[in-house]
Amino acid sequence: MKEDNVYLRDTALAKRYSVSRPTIWRWVKKGTLPKPLKLPGGSTRWSLVDLCIWEAAQIEKGDCQ
Repeated sequence: MKEDNVYLRDTALAKRYSVSRPTIWRWVKKGTLPKPLKLPGGSTRWSLVDLCIWEAAQIEKGDCQ
């Protein structure tokens, strides 16, 4: 993991995509959204860099949420 990366909680993703937290976890389970990372201390977060790459790929293939 890169030290200069920003990591987002499920609440931040829900706000970013205008959906509920359960929807975020459904998307993860379905493979729609990238899987989160387990950080030291047991917290679960998504890398902002990884999400931006995923978002760009969604736009490129015309499969936006």
